[in-house]
Amino acid sequence: MRNASAAIFCRMGGLVTYVSGRLSNSPTHFSFLGAHSPYRTSMQNILEELQWRGLISDCTDTPELTRRLTTGPVTLYCGFDPTSDSLHVGSLVPLLTLRRFQRAGHIPIALSGGATGSIGDPSGKSQERQLLTQEILTANLEALRPQLARLLDFESTANPARLVDNAEWTAHVTFLDFLRNIGKHFTVNQMVAKESVRARMEDREVGISYTEFSYMLLQAFDFYELARQQNCDLQIGGSDQWGNITAGIDLIRKKLGRPAFGLTLPLITKADGTKFGKTESGTVWLSPRRTSVYRFYQFWINTDDRDVIRYLKYFTFLSAKEIADLEEEHTANPGGRSAHRALAVAVTELLHGGPATQEAIRASEILFGGDLAGVAESTFNEIVGEVPTRDLETIRLAAPGIPITELLVHSGLCTSKGQARKDVEGGGIYLNNLRVEEVSRGVTAADLLHTRHLLLRKGKRNYVVVRAAG
Repeated sequence: MRNASAAIFCRMGGLVTYVSGRLSNSPTHFSFLGAHSPYRTSMQNILEELQWRGLISDCTDTPELTRRLTTGPVTLYCGFDPTSDSLHVGSLVPLLTLRRFQRAGHIPIALSGGATGSIGDPSGKSQERQLLTQEILTANLEALRPQLARLLDFESTANPARLVDNAEWTAHVTFLDFLRNIGKHFTVNQMVAKESVRARMEDREVGISYTEFSYMLLQAFDFYELARQQNCDLQIGGSDQWGNITAGIDLIRKKLGRPAFGLTLPLITKADGTKFGKTESGTVWLSPRRTSVYRFYQFWINTDDRDVIRYLKYFTFLSAKEIADLEEEHTANPGGRSAHRALAVAVTELLHGGPATQEAIRASEILFGGDLAGVAESTFNEIVGEVPTRDLETIRLAAPGIPITELLVHSGLCTSKGQARKDVEGGGIYLNNLRVEEVSRGVTAADLLHTRHLLLRKGKRNYVVVRAAG
């Protein structure tokens, strides 16, 4: 992705003031955040909202951009290279920032990098990217469109979002024309001074190819073309995009003789030092085909206590008061996990809608003793991979069924029938989240969930799924 993972350290103790076009801290509090008023974003105060949420890393000529925002809608863009058939949670912050600008009355452009995606951005990468075929790029581009449409309003009558592909203006530009009209405006000295390039050049073992070295010029060309064709004034991206963004601003100034602006979002960090957007099972994707809604919900519900309030600011549209109330509740009762649930629900609903979110909540509650009546098979199947699974021949469930004590030993929850008897008599055994009252109980095919599964539990948290097979 061109904008990699974006967002996450809060360096603002209060209002962020402007010093020489960059941002610095000040202990002053926002005057517009009334004690009892929900946070509202207007066209003029969008930067203040981003500052309060901790979403600004760097900004070019901030006072001038502030003035520009007061004169009317600003057209801004963010690029997403189609290196996969799905965006991931690291892409959420720049996407949500585009959405925040749109809600404030501005005009967002989501750029799909059909051209830049065929080369690969070296920013934040320690090795050369694998080049993709045109067929894969095309398929990826088509797969990303509905994900972008989920977060941006392309149907608005006031300020509809726009979707563009940079292949539209690069495909027919010859190499010589590009060198003459674009390359001549950059010096190699400028390019090697950029952090993303310098870091790779200093790695003698890996280095950087001319292909990736040229990426900066292509992204600058994008900004220039959008400024020329669509009056785009602002580019946003992750902090690793600072060099690419400023290159585009320089090109616009030289070729069009007008100002342009750049704003970067701090890269995501986690309090425990691990990479944001990664779990034991891998990357957390926005597509439900690659990361199920249940696992997406679980990713947010399992947020570290130290991160949850920050993430509420970064990834939701909850007001300042709503987040302050959740922070107060979280501080008073961390075990209640109200902030975690609010975060998980807000983000999951935003990406996957209300019904899918409710199904994910139901699936989550199953492993906390929730009622299984009416639970959809797809919902139950989500948890199967979360707990140990044992197969059992279906014929053993024929009436009068397999004794519960024998089933407990087969599942591995109990080491012997004697131990199983004691656990049942002690009230600590559950079948399909209902307490087993009788030691003599037989388990038959009638107990199967969706004709295939049995959910056994010992105590509060020891689960095993028994699957009827054969």
